[in-house]
Amino acid sequence: MSITEYKRWLGNVTDAELAAELNSMADSEEAIEDAFFKGLEFGTGGLRGIIGAGTNRMNIHTVAKASLGLAKYICEKGGSSIAIGYDTRINSLLFAKTAACVFAASGLKAYMYESPLPTPMLSFAVRELGCDAGVMITASHNPSEYNGYKVYGSDGCQITDSAASEILASINTFDYFDFSDYELFDENLKASHIEYISDEIFSAYIDSVEETSMIFSSSADKSIKIVYTPLNGTGYVPVSKILEKNGYRSVITVKEQAKPDGNFPTCRYPNPEIKEALALGLQYAERNDADILLATDPDCDRVGVAVKADEGYKILTGNEVGLLILDYVSSQMKKAGTMPVLPICVKTIVTTELAAQVAEKYGIETINVLTGFKYIGEKIGELKAKGEERRFLLGFEESCGYLGGSYVRDKDGVYASFIIAEMAAYYKAHGGSLFARLCEIYKEFGYEKNSLFSYGFPGASGFDKMKTIMDGFRSGIGSIAELQISKSEDYLLGISNLPKSNVIKFYLEDSSTVVIRPSGTEPKLKIYISVMADNETDASLKTEKIKLALEEKLK
Repeated sequence: MSITEYKRWLGNVTDAELAAELNSMADSEEAIEDAFFKGLEFGTGGLRGIIGAGTNRMNIHTVAKASLGLAKYICEKGGSSIAIGYDTRINSLLFAKTAACVFAASGLKAYMYESPLPTPMLSFAVRELGCDAGVMITASHNPSEYNGYKVYGSDGCQITDSAASEILASINTFDYFDFSDYELFDENLKASHIEYISDEIFSAYIDSVEETSMIFSSSADKSIKIVYTPLNGTGYVPVSKILEKNGYRSVITVKEQAKPDGNFPTCRYPNPEIKEALALGLQYAERNDADILLATDPDCDRVGVAVKADEGYKILTGNEVGLLILDYVSSQMKKAGTMPVLPICVKTIVTTELAAQVAEKYGIETINVLTGFKYIGEKIGELKAKGEERRFLLGFEESCGYLGGSYVRDKDGVYASFIIAEMAAYYKAHGGSLFARLCEIYKEFGYEKNSLFSYGFPGASGFDKMKTIMDGFRSGIGSIAELQISKSEDYLLGISNLPKSNVIKFYLEDSSTVVIRPSGTEPKLKIYISVMADNETDASLKTEKIKLALEEKLK
């Protein structure tokens, strides 16, 4: 099958770069197999894969086929318009223009950002322009060889399971070579079939983020020193704008990572969850004695944070930042008397359980959803349908994603950068710091360590290996690291009225938890370990013991 499809592509591809890559595979059955053993899987996360030639790659043909299917789906639903955004990655602009041409040829009005901008701004544009759907060309925080294609519904939220299934069925009615008018972008632009999104949408978005401020009548020291890095992505313009507009004058940008560059020359893996991505920013923070470091990923929907601590700088986990935001927002609203009736915090099932305890302190209900911010966005939509949108206070996930308003339906690194800077300014004005406040939270509720470990399984054999591993965990295990399993939950069977998902959660006898799931967008198996302990040292030892025991089961 792979060889047959490879030969078909050889005979149909006209793009010189793709043709050259196909020819270079001729003597490598392994390379052909990897590029053609399957098509890129379309799901709730859209498409994501390595850039290159083949059905299992991101290229103009896989993008066009997905766009043809999406356009058919929208038209059959009576839709007429779609918004498009793209990040700074290699070929992002090319893929955005390809999608726009397909939509225009299909009779849809395509609104497209003229420059690379954050994913949450695409979510905002969909709702602000009244579009029927949206597409964001991005691979989020993946390495430079990746790109992706995320689809949004008319509510500005990433599509969920039922819509993804319908769109996939529509995509499968098309071939990779059913569209060939790739060069007609300028003509479509002149004919107004494609239209650039206006600057007014950018300004409206910034205004919406600004409205999430929780300063009220409180004092804040906005002279704090902030080091910011967009990691060569889309965050520089909007993050700089929102901070400058709100009086933060001591913002130092990491110059090597300021300009858009899809090669990410100073950061192999631009994921703000990991220390390596923050290395250059930390050097800037130390040189400038900064109060905080902010780092947004390439499509600026996540933000990593480091804060000045007792000794040097401490990189905060996504869970710790989420706890700090939840505590700050809740306490400020309570003091100002602006807390809504029956407030809600929404988090994912792999996100810290301490959030529920902090929320309970302030009389806030916590709702758990499956991994993926689309499920948090979906909850906002459900609240809006019942006229209860104001109940939503905060949504967050352990992978550095946060949202404190309903103006968009996806995690927002611009919002997060803004509110984190505000927290730091507030606490400094009151004789404290973000680190000191985090220590107070741990003293009140107990120390919890949450860790994520990812294991790569590339190619066809890797896909099969992950399935075998998940089957092994499902077959029944009694203990992990000599700790008895007191309860297990298999979300593939359906848990707590949540959609079925390939996730297993184990509760251990010492109150530790383990969650195991294949990534929905990468050839990786992800393991989340949560432990409670008296201090960080004990928690780290306990985590390592559990991790090593699990790794034995991955061999």
